[in-house]
Amino acid sequence: MPVSIDYVSRETASNLWRNRLMTIAAILTVAVSLSLVGAALLLRQGVAHATTKWQHGVNVLVFLDSNITSTQQNSLQQELTALPYVRTCLYRSQQYDFNEARHLLPPDEAQALTVSTMPASLRCVLQDPRQAQAVFDQFHGRPGVQAVSYPSQAVRNMEQVTKILQWVFFVLAVILLLSASVLILNTIRLAIFARRREVSVMKVVGATNWFIRVPFMCEGLVQGVMGAVVAALVVFGLHWLLDDLASSNPNSVLFQMRMPVAEVVVTNLLVVLVGLVVGTVGSAFAIRRFLDA
Repeated sequence: MPVSIDYVSRETASNLWRNRLMTIAAILTVAVSLSLVGAALLLRQGVAHATTKWQHGVNVLVFLDSNITSTQQNSLQQELTALPYVRTCLYRSQQYDFNEARHLLPPDEAQALTVSTMPASLRCVLQDPRQAQAVFDQFHGRPGVQAVSYPSQAVRNMEQVTKILQWVFFVLAVILLLSASVLILNTIRLAIFARRREVSVMKVVGATNWFIRVPFMCEGLVQGVMGAVVAALVVFGLHWLLDDLASSNPNSVLFQMRMPVAEVVVTNLLVVLVGLVVGTVGSAFAIRRFLDA
């Protein structure tokens, strides 16, 4: 028997409506499962964004001797700026560092400071904070340089934490995806099991395996896509909620995890694609058991 598009469309629509309770159950299973997968992917992207923003804010401070000449200062600044892993390198005078220290330190400590005791500095922002050690090794002890400072322990801690978080969310997404696949497969299998007599009758009258299989696969495709669309809406709603919470507190971690809408759209497209594949492939595997019987 040839399989026509008109037959497949009518049969798919008819079966979806006739078994609407199982259809709703399958769609909800896909929606809940893929919502969790999408949320895990969204959080993993947020951690990656927060890490990138944090990396761009890591400074290496090169404190200068009070007797450094302008020639030495310019030479050091040009040498630092020329390094491929240094994004910017700005000169800060003794007066600037003194004013900043007065704002940062407690009043009793700030009173003990004077402009003459504060060293001028070159403040370098790195492309990659892991290169801070290289700057330290290259410029520590150089003529005109009093000291080189960078948050070494903070860099190591942040790298370890972000690496662990990204792996946790990746593993969580994979586990949730496998769980979603099993749940969706079982739901589709139950739906087909409820119609096993219908499949047997079609085989008796001479229907080929593909003639029977294609409408079921289309049903799975529709259920998978509809559930994935619901999951995509949930993920977008989660993004909107987190973005709204982050906007009210610019100093929070959520603010650092903010990401452009385009990345959320790409995540949602991936969720819809997974729903489509799982629904179609799940139906194909579920009906195979009854066709081979």
